Amino acid sequence: MSMKIAVLGGTGLIGSQVVKILQTAGHEAVPHSLSTGVDLLSGQGLSEALTGAEVVVNLTNSPTFDDASPAFFQTTMDNLLAAAERAGVGHAVVLSIVGVDQVPDLAYYRAKTLQEDILKAGPVPYSIVRATQFFEFVDSILSWTADENTVRLPSAPLQPIAAADVAQAVADVSMGAPLKGIRNVAGPEVFALDELGRITLAARGDQRTVTTDDTAGMFAAAPNDVLVAPDGAVIAPTAYREWLGRQA
Repeated sequence: MSMKIAVLGGTGLIGSQVVKILQTAGHEAVPHSLSTGVDLLSGQGLSEALTGAEVVVNLTNSPTFDDASPAFFQTTMDNLLAAAERAGVGHAVVLSIVGVDQVPDLAYYRAKTLQEDILKAGPVPYSIVRATQFFEFVDSILSWTADENTVRLPSAPLQPIAAADVAQAVADVSMGAPLKGIRNVAGPEVFALDELGRITLAARGDQRTVTTDDTAGMFAAAPNDVLVAPDGAVIAPTAYREWLGRQA
């Protein structure tokens, strides 16, 4: 049965792929973003976006990863759930992060945990998809602690996933009944982050050296194994080296 599915953040890395998957499956998936006149922070355009929608998928993200991010998620989730309840939406889906509630030292992780908690306590049946770090973000992770000769990375274990596989997982959940819980998704391999850096630089022909430094970067604050999928997670098919080869 075809459904109308509103995808907020539907023009971004994940959202654009989710929209395409849902449309291919026969659903009326409509992308919404600031560029289409929908602003979750002010609520502008939200009621119109949700009119007639059976499902809303929220893939919007805070513009910062600092102490301002909790306020972003508080306001946007309050606006979204109020509008969804008024519109009679029967399923709200949010994308979050594997292990997000186990890293209270990181402001952004606290903010995403707040987003989950607001959704759980809200009036709309919900699903949360938690994903591990995206392959597409590895370059950014390397850049945090890099200079022209060296990249410093902790040895924290990481189980990264392709954005396309995340999009598929979000779309699959969106087409089903509300989980009223969490589905974890991750890539098929676990790497030490410093080793992942070496693999990435070698594939790119980058001559910089990776130095193991367990105090370097945001993930130095992550407890051991928090960036690895828990038991029962859905394991996606795309391997990192395979994905890297396609980027060359």
